[in-house]
Amino acid sequence: MTLLAGFDAGQTRTRCRISQWQNGTLQVLGEGAGPGVSHLSAPGGEARFQRALLESAAAALTHHPDVVIDFAAVGASGIEHGTALQQRAERLLSDALKLDRRAVLTTGDERTALRGAISEGAGIILISGTGMICLGKNGKGQEHRCGGWGWLLDGAGSAFDLGHQGLQLSLLMADGRLPDHPMRRKLWDVLGCRSNADVKARVVQPDFGPAEFAALAPVVVASAVEGCAGAEAVLQRSAAALAKAVTAVSHQLCLTAPLLICQGGAVTHLEEFRDAVKRAIHREVPDLRWGIAEGDACDGALLMAEDRMLRQR
Repeated sequence: MTLLAGFDAGQTRTRCRISQWQNGTLQVLGEGAGPGVSHLSAPGGEARFQRALLESAAAALTHHPDVVIDFAAVGASGIEHGTALQQRAERLLSDALKLDRRAVLTTGDERTALRGAISEGAGIILISGTGMICLGKNGKGQEHRCGGWGWLLDGAGSAFDLGHQGLQLSLLMADGRLPDHPMRRKLWDVLGCRSNADVKARVVQPDFGPAEFAALAPVVVASAVEGCAGAEAVLQRSAAALAKAVTAVSHQLCLTAPLLICQGGAVTHLEEFRDAVKRAIHREVPDLRWGIAEGDACDGALLMAEDRMLRQR
């Protein structure tokens, strides 16, 4: 019996799926979750990465505590394909699971998400959650990516982007540069703030980051629907940013009538934003085909672990 492990390591939590490989098929034995990861270079990043892998794997093997994982692949936020950081993560993975380096693979979570969503053939995945990234592949196996460079540099089209721009609008309303709107008070209520000075002090706290900005996105989208011109402009700009990412990936890979899979909380839970994104993309790539993912990032990681196994045979 050959056991494969596929991990989806995010900042909030890490998921692990264990499957048995037999005669070219994968049968799931268990799934589990553990803590999230941080950048490997952050304080405690390496220890947190290994802890997330071990705890999620242990949870997945609750009913099979004596079995041994043979091959593993991890898709993790912040790991760039083909870099020294990827090699560092693979060393940590092999040490944690006591596997030979040839039996493990680490890569960015966008690549495991793409492989899980579109296991064979060409297509594009667009992920808009707290952050955003767009990745595609063509029939030759070539890949191209847009976005995903971190919230300090490139968050356009994400829930962070919506919340951040909305909060900026609230300050313009507060000091008279824009007409006031109920959105300002609603955003400030979420933050527990009563003044623009309170907002300034809140956003520089150590516990305030992209996830906290992203939590404001539903208020901004709802305000756009309610007729706030500034919020509507934010929504349209963010939707256009995602459309440009999809267009760039499609053009770079010379895709015709590309298949697109959309994932992430901003486009799955914020209906009005999702509709704006679809309209913007349709204007840019009218022949695009909308699809449904075959599987998730854990499925993609398992397929990559299977690839690694087959190379050893």
